[in-house]
Amino acid sequence: MKHSKDNDETQRPRCSSVSTLLIILFLTIFCPCTFAEPVQVKVDSGILNGISNETVQSFRGAPYAAAPVGKLRWRPPQPVQSWTGVRDATTFGAACPQRSVPQMIDGAPGQINEDCLSLNIWAPFRKQGVAPVMVWLHGGGNENGAGSKQYYDGTAFARDGIVLVTINYRLGVLGFFAHRSLTAEASSNEPLANFGLMDQIAALKWVQKNISAFGGDPKNVTVFGESAGGQDILALLTAPSAKDLFAKAIVESGGGWMHLRSLQQAESTGDKIAGELGLGGTVTAEQLRGVPVQSLLKIGMAEDGLIIDGRLLLHNPTLVFAHRQAAHVPMIIGSNSNDGSLLDTFEVKPSEVLSEFSADELTQARALYGTGADDAALAHDLFRDLNFAGPARWIARHDAASAPTFLYRFSYIREHQIGRVAGAGHGSEIPYVFDSWQQAPMQGAFLTARDRAEVTTVHSAWVAFAKTGAPAYPGSPIWPAYQASKDELFDFGVEAAVLRSSDASKLDFVERHAARQSAGELPFE
Repeated sequence: MKHSKDNDETQRPRCSSVSTLLIILFLTIFCPCTFAEPVQVKVDSGILNGISNETVQSFRGAPYAAAPVGKLRWRPPQPVQSWTGVRDATTFGAACPQRSVPQMIDGAPGQINEDCLSLNIWAPFRKQGVAPVMVWLHGGGNENGAGSKQYYDGTAFARDGIVLVTINYRLGVLGFFAHRSLTAEASSNEPLANFGLMDQIAALKWVQKNISAFGGDPKNVTVFGESAGGQDILALLTAPSAKDLFAKAIVESGGGWMHLRSLQQAESTGDKIAGELGLGGTVTAEQLRGVPVQSLLKIGMAEDGLIIDGRLLLHNPTLVFAHRQAAHVPMIIGSNSNDGSLLDTFEVKPSEVLSEFSADELTQARALYGTGADDAALAHDLFRDLNFAGPARWIARHDAASAPTFLYRFSYIREHQIGRVAGAGHGSEIPYVFDSWQQAPMQGAFLTARDRAEVTTVHSAWVAFAKTGAPAYPGSPIWPAYQASKDELFDFGVEAAVLRSSDASKLDFVERHAARQSAGELPFE
């Protein structure tokens, strides 16, 4: 068959049209692009230049404290020095120094620098009165993470009338560290060791001073966080210096049974770290501050997390909750059905978990959990309940008498994942909470109608709680405040979001085990 030049020419426009349509389709699905215009807001230290579209204005990388470098390393956060002119706030600030770790659902932190104390704000573009404020504390074991990670995008919260703030705070050995030389140079009332927690408090104080400029209500601030961020919130609820900085709290897989170091124990660890850094003899604060960041990151923390310094944290937060002396604010608290996925992330062997239980306990556990001889499944379930589900119910039981407390379990699995995963993994609720699947287009493009309905259910509950103190919105499932006598939780499940039993027999079992392990250190009822 003869192929004419005319045929070639008539085909080209058609191919071009198809290509154009494909490009448009690709951009629509995979590029959450918006047409942005500059917008300026004045805060106490100067003018910020952000970006806005028809619904949302955002400001990124705004400093809330001075750079914690040089003489300010291992010091409480200091005020930001005011600037003249307009400061660009259209790109995220650097993440705080951290070691490389296995990445979970929320992605990589991006650029890293010791000058990292910044925050990000998403606010409704058209202000209608004052808006509730939500401040997000990222997870990562207090060793890694950043407020700029992809699923923490606050666009959907701003769209729904919330001013959303995410923050960076010092991590690892730069964020949670004690040494005798640092203690000696501190003034008598200066907080010690928990520099990352001090940063969180400084950010919350910044919000109190400045959030009204973005349309936010400083009297209606909800602090929420996942994993270590959730644990830090429990600590903030017991810290006198955090009093009145927020009105409500949400703790996602944040545990609650804490075994923290004393200042003396942390100082002893600090001596060991100084030795590993090659600092012999009498080590000065100046010598410690002269160590390059990369050398500190190689050392790590040796022991992780919060420290009872006697100034910022006066007591173990678990003890404070046990005596019902934590701040009385409405709270949502819960866990995920497969928080045990952390064992896979960090390649922990099932035997390491099961070795913590006696032979009699393991016999009881196999009967309760029905896992038979499957050590891996049993280890995942015990790890989940001992570290997340059990403590969440325990905190709810102790907090419910003082303020409305809403207990949940997130067990939803995306439709295309069913049968491939054992449950909702650690952190998997985050893109549902933020309604931010679109930030990972290769994931978000393939949500089913049922997946999107689950996003609406979870996100709307968090929004409603921030607005009213209860996770109820028009058409929402019934989720009452926790009552110990009924011992029920709200399950964000695959079939439907429903109220159900808390699995009391399993959680009572791990609570008894935790009580034996603590050997009187922590009070269990």
